Amino acid sequence: MSKSTLFRIPRFLSTKTKILKEFNEIPGPISLPLVGTLYQYFPVFGKYKFDRLHHNGLKKLRQYGPVVREDIVPGVSIVWIFKPEDIEMLYRKEGRYPERRSHLALQKYRLSKPDVYNTGGLLPTNGKDWWRLRKAFQKHLSKVQCVKGYVEKWDSNSESSKLIKAAHDINSAILKTDNGPQLWRKFDTPMYKSIKKGHEHIEKIALKVVSEKLTSIKTTDSKASLLGEYLSSDETDYKDVVGMTVDTLLAGIDTATYSCCFGLYHLSSNPDVQEKMFGEARALLPDNNTPVTDRILERAVYSKAVVKEMFRMNPISVGVGRILPEECVFSGYRVPAGTVVVTQNQVSCRQKEYFRRPDEFVPERWLKGTVHYESVSPYLVLPFGHGPRTCIARRLSEQFLQVVLIKIVRNFKMTWTGPKLDSKSLLINKPDGPISLKFKTRD
Repeated sequence: MSKSTLFRIPRFLSTKTKILKEFNEIPGPISLPLVGTLYQYFPVFGKYKFDRLHHNGLKKLRQYGPVVREDIVPGVSIVWIFKPEDIEMLYRKEGRYPERRSHLALQKYRLSKPDVYNTGGLLPTNGKDWWRLRKAFQKHLSKVQCVKGYVEKWDSNSESSKLIKAAHDINSAILKTDNGPQLWRKFDTPMYKSIKKGHEHIEKIALKVVSEKLTSIKTTDSKASLLGEYLSSDETDYKDVVGMTVDTLLAGIDTATYSCCFGLYHLSSNPDVQEKMFGEARALLPDNNTPVTDRILERAVYSKAVVKEMFRMNPISVGVGRILPEECVFSGYRVPAGTVVVTQNQVSCRQKEYFRRPDEFVPERWLKGTVHYESVSPYLVLPFGHGPRTCIARRLSEQFLQVVLIKIVRNFKMTWTGPKLDSKSLLINKPDGPISLKFKTRD
């Protein structure tokens, strides 16, 4: 036996093994007894702000690194993750019935009214109850058709402003009731009363709309809308449909409005981009009164890139939250099952590590064959989430936004007249200032 054979070191000993760090080693803001890290969110002297989650996230990334642990409320840990590899791991481990900790006060309200609702609805419900609703409702929403064929025709009246206010009041309170002191579980706090009041108004409208549609179906036997399809389904009952209608109004109003505002801001602030989109719109719609069909949307390649770039810079929310069904490892840290993990996609999408010129609006980065095209991780730009719990109305939302922007750009030239626009975090990202636009009719 040769010396080289005798003294050969086994491969498993010679290979450098990566040592994993424990959950309590994850860096993050200091949590104090009774108050957790809430003191860091207090007005004036607090380091963070509840309505600027993306600013908070950037500060935490720079100070603590790509994995941050925070106990905003004592005893409830949140882990923030930034790397696309970690975000991918979260989605791969989320399981068949992805769970999240969100809309808790909303769930309390709905479960207190079993005469109106079967469950807390799609937003807060987890497990098999969530999947039953999701499976039933997504069948029709996932079909590729133009948004025009799906949406109910709503009459414009004074109720619209009340509905918008109700949705805004609820969405403004959800984040604080989810992550702040849970006193609303014991008694009706002012924040919970705001949710309750807004929900009662939306509920009233939903009950009216569903009742009228049900009468119409019985009278004319015509479905002709999403609502009609749901009411005619054997998989859902009247109370399920009422809950879904409330969810649609609650989630759709602010989401559609704010996304549209950010889209108009970026187009009006980038005249070259606007003109390219106008060129495409004019080619697809020679007559500016031509309706936008699903076939036209398929050919509107540049407008799709505009929408995607808008979502990169101004996504619907800072990221997505999940409750881990099993232990996961994020950037070398063990995170136990049951922990709430929240992705920081909004922050990551503005990092030079992942995008060239990250603070510039460049739709061409999504167009293959162009000099600006970038091949990036598919886990960075995820405005609607990913996997089984991706936003159920994703197709509807994307089509709506595309149609609105195409029609506006086709008919008007826009100029931005205000200061630089940022976002405020309610539950949904909202423009932090007025939408200051100047419109000029195109010939």
